[in-house]
Formats: sequence, structure tokens, C-alpha cells
Amino acid sequence: MRYRQRREKARAVLEGGLCVHPASVHDPLSARIAEELGFELGMFAGSTASLAILGAPDLILITLSEFAEQCRRITRAAELPVVVDADHGYGNALNVMRTVEEMEQAGIAALSIEDTELPRPFGAGAPRLVPLEEGVGKMRAAVAARMDPGLAIFARTGAMGITGLEDALARIRAYNATGVDGIFLTGVRTRAELDAAAEAARLPLVLGTLTEEISDRAYLASRGVRIALQGHAPSQAAAQAIHATLKALREGVKPADLPSLPPKGAMARWTREAALSEAAARFLE
Repeated sequence: MRYRQRREKARAVLEGGLCVHPASVHDPLSARIAEELGFELGMFAGSTASLAILGAPDLILITLSEFAEQCRRITRAAELPVVVDADHGYGNALNVMRTVEEMEQAGIAALSIEDTELPRPFGAGAPRLVPLEEGVGKMRAAVAARMDPGLAIFARTGAMGITGLEDALARIRAYNATGVDGIFLTGVRTRAELDAAAEAARLPLVLGTLTEEISDRAYLASRGVRIALQGHAPSQAAAQAIHATLKALREGVKPADLPSLPPKGAMARWTREAALSEAAARFLE
């Protein structure tokens, strides 16, 4: 499937009437596994990128080129439409334009640009947002940089949890008019907050955080939420599995006795061994 079809699939989710939970993916294998399990979308976040590329926490330490290359690895490996959290676009509005260009060329189906002031400045004890006017400029720049109209762009704001409801609603209303395809919200905790956001937004919503109060998918769908993240447990679980396996080996467990290894045939499927073997037979023998 070419990038166009993947972007059409992502847009079908945005234009549909349901709310989907994307699979958190961080590398080619995780994307293939998510595809095999039937997930509609994959989500590649800045936090998981930092873990996968640098083994570092989410402190905006990776570069755009590192992030874009990991995106390419993922999109080459699977047909799963992938949404990415492109953080603040790696700088000002001009950097945002470059980020959109790189993401589009990497085969991403949708991306978000946020209005958080990143990296966090010296002396800032808590997350801060850029001025609304700057945020609007970044969103407009993102849309202007897009060459393929199929690529979906989301304006992301954490205002609900940083500056409060009124500022969040003001930002939603302003971002509605920038040409973006959806509003990506983090920090929404209550139904009252989501109801207010849904009323202000004229676009599909994406939620980056879920509380128990707002986690019902039917309710989310009724409020225009089309994508709701469930965190990034897969990469954490993978790290724990590696730790447990290495620990067992270090303590003398024989490889044949290790628990929780993939069932027979799984690795062959995920690595596309049959297709590569066929190619080898055709071209190397």
C-alpha cells in the first residue's frame, strides 16, 4: 500500500463516527505486530522515540533527522497508517515547515504540532505554552508546508492541564481557523472539560490522555473524539521483557527454558522471513 492509501485510511477514521485506540509503536517489529492484530492506526510518540533512539526520557533530546529516520524505518516495514507526535516541530514556525516536509517524505499518515514551549527553558519549573499568536503561526506554517493534501495535521495543546479551561477553549477556537484537520488535546480530565472542548472545536478531536471518567469509547465518539491514546505501555513492556530475559540468562537459566518467548512461527511472520527466503531463492541461487 502506498502512502496515499495509508493517509486515506487515517482520514477515514477522522471522518467516521467511532473512536479508535491506536497501537503505540516504536520500531518496525512493533508496527508489524500492531498491523497483524488489526489496529486501525499506529501512534509513534516523541517519548517512545526518545526511548527507542537514545534510551533517554522525554526531554526533547532527539533531533528531527533522528526522528524522521525512525519514522521511515517504521513506515517501510508495515502498511499500518502511522500518526506521529512531532512535538513542537523542533523549533519555530520555519522549523515546523521543515518537520512537516520530513514527516510527509517519511510516509507518515498524520502528525501533530504542539504549542508547548520546548525544550523547557532554564528556570521554568513547569511546562509553559507559547503565546497564542505564535501557536497559530506554527499551525498555519504546518498546513502551508504540506504538499500532499491527504496528510492530516493536528494542532496539539496541553492548555487544559497547564493554563486552564478558558485558555484551552481560546486556543481550540483559534486553531480551528488555521486549516488543520483536527485538535489534539492533552490534560483533559473530566466530562465537563471534554464537553466544553467538543463544543468549541469544529474539527475531529484526538485525546492524548484518558482518565477513568472519560474513557468510555461510546461517550468519546459522541463528543467527536476519533482517536484516543492509551499511553505507551508496549515499549515499557518490551523493556521489562528484555530485562527479565537477560536477568534469567545471567542467573543461569538455559535459553531453552526461558519463559515468555514468542510462539513458534511468530518471529518468522514478523520478520517476513518467507518473502525474503523467496527472494533469495529467485536472485541468489
